[in-house]
Amino acid sequence: MKSHKKNRTIKRMFLWTAIILVCIISLFPFYWMVRSSLMTKTEIFGTPMRWVPEVPQWDNYSEALTRIPFMRYFWNSFLLVILNIVGKVLSSSLVAFGFSRIEFKGRNIWFALVIMTMMIPWSVLLIPQFMLWSQVGLYNTYFPLFFPAFFVDGFYVFLLRQFFATLPREYDEAAIIDGAGYFQIYSRILLPMCKPALMTVCVFTFMNTWNDFIGPMIYLKDTDKFTVSLGLQQFISQYTTEWHYMMAAATVAIMPMLVMFFFAQRYFIEGMNFAGVKG
Repeated sequence: MKSHKKNRTIKRMFLWTAIILVCIISLFPFYWMVRSSLMTKTEIFGTPMRWVPEVPQWDNYSEALTRIPFMRYFWNSFLLVILNIVGKVLSSSLVAFGFSRIEFKGRNIWFALVIMTMMIPWSVLLIPQFMLWSQVGLYNTYFPLFFPAFFVDGFYVFLLRQFFATLPREYDEAAIIDGAGYFQIYSRILLPMCKPALMTVCVFTFMNTWNDFIGPMIYLKDTDKFTVSLGLQQFISQYTTEWHYMMAAATVAIMPMLVMFFFAQRYFIEGMNFAGVKG
Protein backbone atom coordinates (compact mmCIF):
# COMPACT_ATOMS: atom_id res chain seq x y z
CA MET A 1 0.00 0.00 0.00
CA LYS A 2 2.81 2.39 0.95
CA SER A 3 4.71 1.47 -2.23
CA HIS A 4 1.63 2.20 -4.34
CA LYS A 5 1.18 5.59 -2.62
CA LYS A 6 4.83 6.43 -3.16
CA ASN A 7 4.66 5.57 -6.87
CA ARG A 8 1.57 7.73 -7.27
CA THR A 9 3.30 10.65 -5.55
CA ILE A 10 6.34 10.30 -7.81
CA LYS A 11 4.11 10.22 -10.91
CA ARG A 12 2.34 13.37 -9.76
CA MET A 13 5.66 15.11 -9.18
CA PHE A 14 6.82 14.24 -12.70
CA LEU A 15 3.48 15.35 -14.12
CA TRP A 16 3.53 18.71 -12.35
CA THR A 17 7.19 19.23 -13.28
CA ALA A 18 6.33 18.61 -16.95
CA ILE A 19 3.33 20.96 -16.76
CA ILE A 20 5.43 23.73 -15.18
CA LEU A 21 8.15 23.32 -17.82
CA VAL A 22 5.60 23.49 -20.65
CA CYS A 23 4.06 26.63 -19.09
CA ILE A 24 7.49 28.28 -18.79
CA ILE A 25 8.35 27.46 -22.41
CA SER A 26 4.95 28.72 -23.59
CA LEU A 27 5.13 31.96 -21.61
CA PHE A 28 8.76 32.74 -22.40
CA PRO A 29 8.04 34.57 -25.73
CA PHE A 30 5.48 36.75 -23.93
CA TYR A 31 8.00 37.53 -21.18
CA TRP A 32 10.66 38.35 -23.80
CA MET A 33 8.28 40.70 -25.58
CA VAL A 34 7.41 42.59 -22.37
CA ARG A 35 11.06 42.65 -21.30
CA SER A 36 12.13 44.09 -24.65
CA SER A 37 9.35 46.68 -24.59
CA LEU A 38 10.87 48.20 -21.44
CA MET A 39 14.43 48.46 -22.79
CA THR A 40 16.30 50.79 -25.07
CA LYS A 41 17.09 49.63 -28.58
CA THR A 42 20.75 48.97 -27.78
CA GLU A 43 19.97 47.26 -24.48
CA ILE A 44 17.78 44.61 -26.15
CA PHE A 45 20.71 43.09 -28.04
CA GLY A 46 23.45 44.27 -25.67
CA THR A 47 26.16 42.10 -24.18
CA PRO A 48 26.07 40.72 -21.61
CA MET A 49 22.41 39.90 -22.14
CA ARG A 50 20.03 41.30 -19.54
CA TRP A 51 16.97 39.36 -18.38
CA VAL A 52 15.37 42.48 -16.90
CA PRO A 53 15.73 46.12 -17.95
CA GLU A 54 18.21 48.16 -15.94
CA VAL A 55 15.90 51.17 -16.04
CA PRO A 56 12.36 50.42 -17.33
CA GLN A 57 11.62 52.61 -20.34
CA TRP A 58 7.90 53.25 -19.85
CA ASP A 59 8.08 56.04 -22.43
CA ASN A 60 8.41 53.36 -25.11
CA TYR A 61 4.67 52.73 -24.85
CA SER A 62 3.57 56.33 -25.25
CA GLU A 63 6.05 56.84 -28.07
CA ALA A 64 4.99 53.66 -29.87
CA LEU A 65 1.27 54.49 -29.64
CA THR A 66 1.70 58.08 -30.85
CA ARG A 67 4.37 57.65 -33.50
CA ILE A 68 1.78 55.96 -35.72
CA PRO A 69 -2.06 56.29 -35.51
CA PHE A 70 -2.20 53.11 -33.45
CA MET A 71 -5.61 53.76 -31.88
CA ARG A 72 -7.03 54.19 -35.36
CA TYR A 73 -5.65 50.75 -36.26
CA PHE A 74 -7.17 49.37 -33.06
CA TRP A 75 -10.64 50.54 -34.01
CA ASN A 76 -10.23 49.20 -37.55
CA SER A 77 -9.32 45.79 -36.16
CA PHE A 78 -12.20 45.84 -33.69
CA LEU A 79 -14.63 46.68 -36.50
CA LEU A 80 -13.42 43.70 -38.54
CA VAL A 81 -13.56 41.45 -35.47
CA ILE A 82 -17.19 42.37 -34.74
CA LEU A 83 -18.28 41.92 -38.37
CA ASN A 84 -16.51 38.56 -38.66
CA ILE A 85 -17.93 37.28 -35.37
CA VAL A 86 -21.47 38.22 -36.41
CA GLY A 87 -21.01 36.57 -39.80
CA LYS A 88 -19.43 33.37 -38.49
CA VAL A 89 -21.92 32.89 -35.67
CA LEU A 90 -25.04 33.55 -37.76
CA SER A 91 -24.09 31.57 -40.86
CA SER A 92 -22.36 28.61 -39.19
CA SER A 93 -24.98 28.15 -36.45
CA LEU A 94 -27.86 28.27 -38.92
CA VAL A 95 -26.27 25.71 -41.24
CA ALA A 96 -25.24 23.51 -38.30
CA PHE A 97 -28.82 23.58 -37.00
CA GLY A 98 -30.10 22.40 -40.38
CA PHE A 99 -27.62 19.53 -40.56
CA SER A 100 -28.28 18.37 -37.01
CA ARG A 101 -32.05 18.84 -36.56
CA ILE A 102 -33.68 18.72 -40.00
CA GLU A 103 -34.02 15.50 -41.97
CA PHE A 104 -33.63 15.98 -45.73
CA LYS A 105 -32.39 13.93 -48.66
CA GLY A 106 -28.62 13.90 -49.10
CA ARG A 107 -27.98 15.56 -45.74
CA ASN A 108 -24.85 13.53 -44.99
CA ILE A 109 -23.45 14.13 -48.47
CA TRP A 110 -23.92 17.88 -48.21
CA PHE A 111 -22.39 17.87 -44.75
CA ALA A 112 -19.38 15.95 -46.08
CA LEU A 113 -18.97 18.53 -48.86
CA VAL A 114 -19.00 21.35 -46.30
CA ILE A 115 -16.37 19.54 -44.23
CA MET A 116 -14.25 18.97 -47.35
CA THR A 117 -13.87 22.73 -47.76
CA MET A 118 -11.58 22.59 -44.70
CA MET A 119 -9.06 20.68 -46.81
CA ILE A 120 -8.66 23.47 -49.38
CA PRO A 121 -5.53 25.53 -48.58
CA TRP A 122 -6.22 29.22 -48.23
CA SER A 123 -3.26 30.00 -50.47
CA VAL A 124 -4.94 28.18 -53.38
CA LEU A 125 -7.90 30.58 -53.24
CA LEU A 126 -5.78 33.69 -52.72
CA ILE A 127 -5.29 34.77 -56.34
CA PRO A 128 -8.83 33.96 -57.61
CA GLN A 129 -10.38 35.81 -54.67
CA PHE A 130 -8.12 38.81 -55.16
CA MET A 131 -9.03 38.98 -58.86
CA LEU A 132 -12.74 38.71 -58.00
CA TRP A 133 -12.71 41.50 -55.42
CA SER A 134 -10.63 43.73 -57.69
CA GLN A 135 -12.98 43.24 -60.64
CA VAL A 136 -16.07 44.15 -58.61
CA GLY A 137 -14.34 47.33 -57.37
CA LEU A 138 -13.99 46.36 -53.72
CA TYR A 139 -10.21 46.43 -53.50
CA ASN A 140 -8.97 48.72 -50.70
CA THR A 141 -12.20 48.18 -48.74
CA TYR A 142 -13.07 46.00 -45.76
CA PHE A 143 -15.53 43.84 -47.73
CA PRO A 144 -13.00 41.12 -48.69
CA LEU A 145 -11.97 40.89 -45.02
CA PHE A 146 -15.43 40.29 -43.50
CA PHE A 147 -17.99 39.44 -46.20
CA PRO A 148 -16.84 35.79 -46.65
CA ALA A 149 -17.63 35.23 -42.94
CA PHE A 150 -21.33 35.31 -43.82
CA PHE A 151 -20.94 32.25 -46.09
CA VAL A 152 -20.21 29.44 -43.63
CA ASP A 153 -16.96 28.03 -42.26
CA GLY A 154 -16.60 24.24 -42.40
CA PHE A 155 -14.84 23.94 -39.04
CA TYR A 156 -17.42 26.02 -37.18
CA VAL A 157 -20.29 24.15 -38.83
CA PHE A 158 -18.76 20.88 -37.64
CA LEU A 159 -18.18 22.26 -34.13
CA LEU A 160 -21.72 23.62 -33.74
CA ARG A 161 -23.35 20.57 -35.33
CA GLN A 162 -21.63 18.38 -32.75
CA PHE A 163 -22.95 20.60 -29.97
CA PHE A 164 -26.50 20.70 -31.39
CA ALA A 165 -26.42 16.89 -31.50
CA THR A 166 -25.97 16.74 -27.71
CA LEU A 167 -29.27 18.59 -27.11
CA PRO A 168 -32.34 16.32 -26.64
CA ARG A 169 -34.80 16.15 -29.51
CA GLU A 170 -37.66 16.50 -27.02
CA TYR A 171 -37.14 20.27 -27.12
CA ASP A 172 -37.90 20.31 -30.84
CA GLU A 173 -40.93 18.03 -30.49
CA ALA A 174 -42.42 20.10 -27.65
CA ALA A 175 -41.92 23.30 -29.62
CA ILE A 176 -43.52 21.84 -32.76
CA ILE A 177 -46.56 20.74 -30.73
CA ASP A 178 -46.87 24.34 -29.49
CA GLY A 179 -46.86 25.52 -33.10
CA ALA A 180 -43.27 26.71 -33.42
CA GLY A 181 -41.43 26.53 -36.74
CA TYR A 182 -37.84 25.50 -37.36
CA PHE A 183 -36.53 29.05 -37.25
CA GLN A 184 -38.24 29.68 -33.91
CA ILE A 185 -36.78 26.44 -32.53
CA TYR A 186 -33.36 27.55 -33.73
CA SER A 187 -33.46 31.15 -32.51
CA ARG A 188 -35.54 30.94 -29.32
CA ILE A 189 -34.84 27.47 -27.92
CA LEU A 190 -31.59 25.90 -29.12
CA LEU A 191 -29.38 28.92 -29.78
CA PRO A 192 -29.57 30.23 -26.18
CA MET A 193 -28.54 26.75 -25.00
CA CYS A 194 -25.42 26.78 -27.19
CA LYS A 195 -23.54 29.59 -25.43
CA PRO A 196 -20.38 27.49 -24.83
CA ALA A 197 -20.10 26.48 -28.50
CA LEU A 198 -20.94 29.98 -29.73
CA MET A 199 -18.35 31.47 -27.38
CA THR A 200 -15.79 29.04 -28.80
CA VAL A 201 -16.59 30.32 -32.29
CA CYS A 202 -16.26 33.91 -31.04
CA VAL A 203 -12.87 33.26 -29.43
CA PHE A 204 -11.43 31.54 -32.52
CA THR A 205 -12.83 34.21 -34.85
CA PHE A 206 -11.51 37.00 -32.64
CA MET A 207 -8.01 35.51 -32.62
CA ASN A 208 -7.93 34.75 -36.35
CA THR A 209 -9.22 38.19 -37.36
CA TRP A 210 -7.12 40.16 -34.88
CA ASN A 211 -3.92 38.35 -35.90
CA ASP A 212 -4.62 38.34 -39.63
CA PHE A 213 -1.76 39.95 -41.50
CA ILE A 214 -1.91 38.54 -45.04
CA GLY A 215 -5.53 39.56 -45.71
CA PRO A 216 -5.19 43.24 -44.78
CA MET A 217 -1.79 43.43 -46.48
CA ILE A 218 -3.28 42.19 -49.77
CA TYR A 219 -6.57 44.11 -49.81
CA LEU A 220 -5.78 47.40 -48.03
CA LYS A 221 -3.76 50.23 -49.55
CA ASP A 222 -4.66 53.36 -47.57
CA THR A 223 -2.81 53.62 -44.28
CA ASP A 224 -5.88 55.00 -42.47
CA LYS A 225 -7.59 51.64 -43.09
CA PHE A 226 -4.74 49.53 -41.71
CA THR A 227 -5.28 47.04 -38.90
CA VAL A 228 -3.10 46.45 -35.84
CA SER A 229 -1.07 43.73 -37.56
CA LEU A 230 -0.19 46.09 -40.41
CA GLY A 231 0.49 48.91 -37.97
CA LEU A 232 3.21 46.87 -36.27
CA GLN A 233 4.98 46.52 -39.61
CA GLN A 234 5.48 50.28 -39.78
CA PHE A 235 8.21 50.01 -37.15
CA ILE A 236 10.26 48.08 -39.71
CA SER A 237 12.13 50.13 -42.30
CA GLN A 238 14.51 49.11 -45.07
CA TYR A 239 17.64 49.57 -42.99
CA THR A 240 16.60 49.33 -39.35
CA THR A 241 13.88 48.07 -37.01
CA GLU A 242 12.72 49.93 -33.92
CA TRP A 243 12.43 46.79 -31.81
CA HIS A 244 11.71 48.56 -28.52
CA TYR A 245 8.73 50.43 -29.98
CA MET A 246 7.51 47.38 -31.86
CA MET A 247 7.60 45.23 -28.72
CA ALA A 248 5.74 47.91 -26.77
CA ALA A 249 3.04 48.14 -29.44
CA ALA A 250 2.84 44.34 -29.70
CA THR A 251 2.36 44.07 -25.93
CA VAL A 252 -0.58 46.46 -26.12
CA ALA A 253 -1.94 44.68 -29.21
CA ILE A 254 -2.03 41.30 -27.51
CA MET A 255 -4.01 42.54 -24.50
CA PRO A 256 -7.50 42.37 -26.11
CA MET A 257 -6.99 38.68 -26.88
CA LEU A 258 -5.88 37.95 -23.32
CA VAL A 259 -8.91 39.80 -21.92
CA MET A 260 -11.22 38.00 -24.36
CA PHE A 261 -9.91 34.57 -23.40
CA PHE A 262 -9.90 35.41 -19.67
CA PHE A 263 -13.62 36.23 -19.64
CA ALA A 264 -14.62 33.50 -22.11
CA GLN A 265 -12.40 30.63 -20.94
CA ARG A 266 -15.17 28.82 -19.01
CA TYR A 267 -17.50 28.75 -22.02
CA PHE A 268 -14.59 28.07 -24.37
CA ILE A 269 -13.38 24.96 -22.52
CA GLU A 270 -16.94 23.69 -22.05
CA GLY A 271 -17.70 24.17 -25.75
CA MET A 272 -14.59 22.28 -26.83
CA ASN A 273 -15.41 19.42 -24.47
CA PHE A 274 -19.01 19.07 -25.64
CA ALA A 275 -18.09 19.30 -29.34
CA GLY A 276 -16.82 15.72 -29.46
CA VAL A 277 -19.42 14.06 -27.24
CA LYS A 278 -21.85 12.97 -29.94
CA GLY A 279 -21.74 12.75 -33.71
